[in-house]
Amino acid sequence: MDVLGDSHIHQKKGRRLILFPLPLQGHINPMLQLANILYSKAFSITIIHTNFNSPNTSNYPEFSFCSIEDSSSETEASTADLVALLSLLNVQCVVPFRNCLAKLLSNVEGEEKEPIACLITDATWYFTQAVAESLKLSRIVLRTNSVSSFLVFAAFPVLSQKGYFPIRDSQSEAPVPELPPLRVKDIPVVETCYRETLHRLVTEATNQMKVSSGCIWNSLQDLDLASLTKFQQDFPIPMFPIGPFHNFFSASSSSLLAHDQTSISWLDKQTPKSVIYVSFGSIAAINETEFLEVAWGLANSKVPFLWVVRPGLVRGAEWIEPLPQGFLETLDGRGHIVKWSPPARSVPMICQPCFGDQMVNARYVSDVWKVGSHLERKLERGEVERTIRRVMKEAEGQEIRVRIMILKEKLNLCLNQGGSSYQSLESLISYILSF
Repeated sequence: MDVLGDSHIHQKKGRRLILFPLPLQGHINPMLQLANILYSKAFSITIIHTNFNSPNTSNYPEFSFCSIEDSSSETEASTADLVALLSLLNVQCVVPFRNCLAKLLSNVEGEEKEPIACLITDATWYFTQAVAESLKLSRIVLRTNSVSSFLVFAAFPVLSQKGYFPIRDSQSEAPVPELPPLRVKDIPVVETCYRETLHRLVTEATNQMKVSSGCIWNSLQDLDLASLTKFQQDFPIPMFPIGPFHNFFSASSSSLLAHDQTSISWLDKQTPKSVIYVSFGSIAAINETEFLEVAWGLANSKVPFLWVVRPGLVRGAEWIEPLPQGFLETLDGRGHIVKWSPPARSVPMICQPCFGDQMVNARYVSDVWKVGSHLERKLERGEVERTIRRVMKEAEGQEIRVRIMILKEKLNLCLNQGGSSYQSLESLISYILSF
């Protein structure tokens, strides 16, 4: 099935799009997937990127790439405090980005050059709105988080006025009437030494998005209809929910981390649908105690597992040194640990949110979409073991799998001709060509 269709691919648009991803794994992946989607629709693509976490350009010979100096030292360019990093980049990238964009615009003069239709940036690059306006270029933003979690970030000023910050443990289980079905503990937390900077970053990104030319979502109407409706009420700009991007193209080629191929041969030896995939993503870190609780929970569950332990996942350790001597041998081949492997798709989820929009996503996974289970308590081996068994071996897991198959069918239908994401993509193409 060609989910992209071929209505545009044979007719060159003669228009170029400039894309500017945020230099973090969870933001580069969807931006480059979007670039592939738009390229398949006959647009030419130029990617502007920072030196920090720059993508592997050799994976994309069909795109043009422009690197800009972000002027951040190795100490500054750290994901240990994301708020400090993103705030810094929004200041230090202004001049080099403007110079790069201005040069690209000046190079398209002449009859045979492709005019630049618009700029598409990650919504967190809030400074780019003023730059685009000064160069008389339309800016569309890409939101890489879920619509539901974005609405929570956008509500930060209201939540602040109502006294939710700082979040108190004594109130953690209380509902948030302004944002059902969330509880207080689901309000996004970002570890930072600069609390005021976080709120300013969120406010700036939200305000500049509100005056942009539109918003692309890596989501679909069938999954997020209520949240999309709420977004449209609060943000009167064109919106294009064209996701899920990963159903168009594989995410692995845009990974900043090398994929450990040994997982493939190990998985081939396992019974289908018997393996649990464990990953804390590309940024989150846990302490040694939490790491060991997860390890023993996995081991005691007796369920085969593929565990992604990213170097730096465990604070104070290089890799898996905290594991007891002989731990892997006791598993008798039932577990496989790698440094990186792409996330699994269309399977039941056990969520242990660490920071940011993961809290909101976990609540929606367990309570709204009901396609997974939420580890509500601290990481503790008994709880990890029980939850794994519940999802993998018991009736609850079977019910989750049924709902996942229904959702998967919806995802496939939305990408087919006449589906909501298909139509949103067609609308986006027409909209870009109208500039």
